[in-house]
Amino acid sequence: MNPVTAPWVRTRLRAAPGAAVALAVLVALTACLAAAFPRALDRYTDAGLRQAVERAPADVTGVLVSAAPAPGLDVAAAEDSLRPRPLADGYRSVLDAVESPLVVDEEQSSYGVRATDSVPSPEEWLPRPDGLPAQMVLAAPQGLGDHARLRSGRLPRVAGGRAGASTTELEAAVTEETARTLHMRAGSVVRLPGHRELTVRVTGIVAPERPDGAYWSVDPVLRSPSLRRAPGPPGAPASTYWVGGLLLAPEAAPALLGSAPVIRYWHLAPDPDALHGRDLDGLASAVAAVESGPGLQRLHATVSPLADATTGLDDVLTTYGRLRGDIGPLVAVAASGAGTVAAVVLLMAGGLAGDRRRAELALLRARGASVRGLAGRLLAETAVVAVPAGALGLGAALLALPGARLLPALWAAVAVTAVACLALPLRAAAAHHRVRVHDDRRDAASPRASRRRTVAELTVVVLALGAVEVLRRRGATDGAGGLVAMAPVLVGVIAALVLVRLYPLPLRGLARPARRLRGAVGPLALARAGRTSASTVLPLLALLTAFTVAAFGGSVLGGVADARDRAAVLAVGADARVEAVESLPSGLPARLREAPGVREVTEAGVDHLAKTPDDGQSLPLAGVEPGAYAALAGRTGLGAFPAGRLTRPDGAGGGHGGGSGDAVLPALASPAVAERFGDRAFRLRLADGGVATLRIVLVRDRTPAVYGDDFLVVDRAGLPAGAAPPNVLLLTGDDLDAGALRRAAGDAGTVHLRSEERDGYVDSPLQSGAERVYTAAVAAGAGYAALALLLSLASTAPERSALLARLRTMGLTRAQGRRLLVLESLPQALPAALGGVLTGWAAVRLLSPGIDLTTIAMSTTASPVGRAELRTDPWSLAVPAVAVLVLTVGVAAAQAWWSGRRGAVAELRAGDAR
Repeated sequence: MNPVTAPWVRTRLRAAPGAAVALAVLVALTACLAAAFPRALDRYTDAGLRQAVERAPADVTGVLVSAAPAPGLDVAAAEDSLRPRPLADGYRSVLDAVESPLVVDEEQSSYGVRATDSVPSPEEWLPRPDGLPAQMVLAAPQGLGDHARLRSGRLPRVAGGRAGASTTELEAAVTEETARTLHMRAGSVVRLPGHRELTVRVTGIVAPERPDGAYWSVDPVLRSPSLRRAPGPPGAPASTYWVGGLLLAPEAAPALLGSAPVIRYWHLAPDPDALHGRDLDGLASAVAAVESGPGLQRLHATVSPLADATTGLDDVLTTYGRLRGDIGPLVAVAASGAGTVAAVVLLMAGGLAGDRRRAELALLRARGASVRGLAGRLLAETAVVAVPAGALGLGAALLALPGARLLPALWAAVAVTAVACLALPLRAAAAHHRVRVHDDRRDAASPRASRRRTVAELTVVVLALGAVEVLRRRGATDGAGGLVAMAPVLVGVIAALVLVRLYPLPLRGLARPARRLRGAVGPLALARAGRTSASTVLPLLALLTAFTVAAFGGSVLGGVADARDRAAVLAVGADARVEAVESLPSGLPARLREAPGVREVTEAGVDHLAKTPDDGQSLPLAGVEPGAYAALAGRTGLGAFPAGRLTRPDGAGGGHGGGSGDAVLPALASPAVAERFGDRAFRLRLADGGVATLRIVLVRDRTPAVYGDDFLVVDRAGLPAGAAPPNVLLLTGDDLDAGALRRAAGDAGTVHLRSEERDGYVDSPLQSGAERVYTAAVAAGAGYAALALLLSLASTAPERSALLARLRTMGLTRAQGRRLLVLESLPQALPAALGGVLTGWAAVRLLSPGIDLTTIAMSTTASPVGRAELRTDPWSLAVPAVAVLVLTVGVAAAQAWWSGRRGAVAELRAGDAR
């Protein structure tokens, strides 16, 4: 009978199904997160680009190709060049000149013929605001019926289906807004003298389908009439006149030759759905090719030598690229940190499996198994679990985040799966490359580190210091390279290596004096905690890297929130603001105080028309009640000042608003105003004709009531009676109800809320997407760090359980066992927690000079509150440290409790090598 050998993989999976399931869950989750990251980047960068293009005016983002009739052509040739068929052929040539990845939205694109100059009409029934005749712009666009709804009448036609330069009577349509403004209706006749008089009859009124779309952006006058100013001598009042648009039939274009200069045009609208952030460089190249490159040369050859292409799309792409370039490195920092911690966890999982099977693998090596064969079996065993799990994680990421590229997500999932598959075989090959008769002690530390380890640690230290120095000098958004993205991670690596080298030393020093203490728990805990090995590096690396990335991420999010809060407070002046041009009703403050969340209402009277008598320059003056206004300035941080310095002096007025123009009032001024007037007294003429005499006694950069660099603030009680009535109310409160405030204010004034102003700074999906990715990366890093801590504790759990069992046979109680495990874990957890706090704080302090958060906070490179910097967030430092301590102590106490329930007999089995 032949012996049957059981398959290795099936046997191992049946022997340890729990470990296989745990590995599959870990790989699936990690592969899902890794694959989701590039897809999330694609989604929010694409959304940001599309929003940037859609928000820009259609006449800016469109590509306008225009060409005048070639000079020297006879009349017949010029007429033929303006007819629909040659224009359609030119449209196809223009489409062919556009290179990929720029895709044209043909539904919104248009072409046709239009006059370059407006033609005055002598019709008296057209409105004449200042006596000047209205003027008309003539255009013959293709596809009018597809982009407008007919409201009355019919679309224009050409008698006989063909027009020429000698045609004098035409039909036209106008938009509803043009008809309403210029008093037109179906049947109206407009005479246009021009070079040759034309008579245009309005046959229909149309409503644009998409008034803001590209079709109607070739010339806005064709959609909405424009009131323009006639040029005149400087200083003289300018006369105004109306300019409207008449939409002719496409076949009527040749008739424009005799009335005004004309051009052929082809307006191409980009398709927003086909725009992708990854194609930004290609899009810029495609736009440049049409404007002044090979595309324009093809247009000269196929359309006209006089063809010209203009667009503002390149400016939109440049602005978007600058925003993406500023935000990208910050997201890379979070991704590198979370990826490092996840990789460490995968390596620890492989190391834990190798340690658990050390005796098994050593026996196989002793019985003749080769290192290559052993590693191959372990690779096959792991791949059977990891590859399907990685595919499952990739599939989950693809379903959760559709509409992005597949290849980057696929490579990310493959990388995770490869690390998971190779961790155990490589660890086993390194540990069992030599056949051992017996194993060394697992808890013993080498007295001296190997030269290879020392060189590796010094190399990492040099790289980290170089990355930090590059970041400090050049900044994260100035082409510092991928090394900068790893700078916070490398700072955590340095701390982990230093901590592993240093923390056993004081513990070993305390172990000797601790022997004099009563009881064996304390000395035994210190002796065991002081024994460490190189295997401790990975858990500490995961913890400190997570600490550093969490601190860095918390500082980024905190700095962004702080910059937005400061900018919103500066713009509003308080939590809410109610203002009007004239004075506000006297009962409005009482009504606003009854609104939900309102605690204080501070009144101010702002005179924007106050002028200095000498040069007549306007200077905003705010009259306030010093006590309440000083309290508001202190709460908001906008130019706090002592109220007594601004209070009107005795004799400056007999009551509210009863001041004298001769009394000198103390004033708070901006630096620019203070530099102009110094400390001398000066007079100010108010909007109501009164005069106030002021002297600047306080200088502040900002003040709540007035936004700008020029302002004066005085005690309103010292101003002349009736001057600067309250027209600004500054509200302080929590969770203010915008609807309630607007209902209370009614039509009396405009309501501005700080919360709404703050929300307005999140102007692009690039900002919100980067914040979400950053938050998710920090959360994932924290989760993997906790998992790394649990794996570290699980790797030594059998040894600790066996130790407790042996000590219980010697009389150790359960309470003493719990204290032993807790005290043994604290000397490692406390340095890790304190080192993590110190490392996170140091990373923020070191890297903050090179990190500018202005773009991600404000969506622009300029901020009203200056440069947005990293700000140390205490919560992001304290919460992980406390979590590490609680988790470590909790696991140690739970293990002691569970070991006590099992009993010493179950732990001390014959032949157990633990």
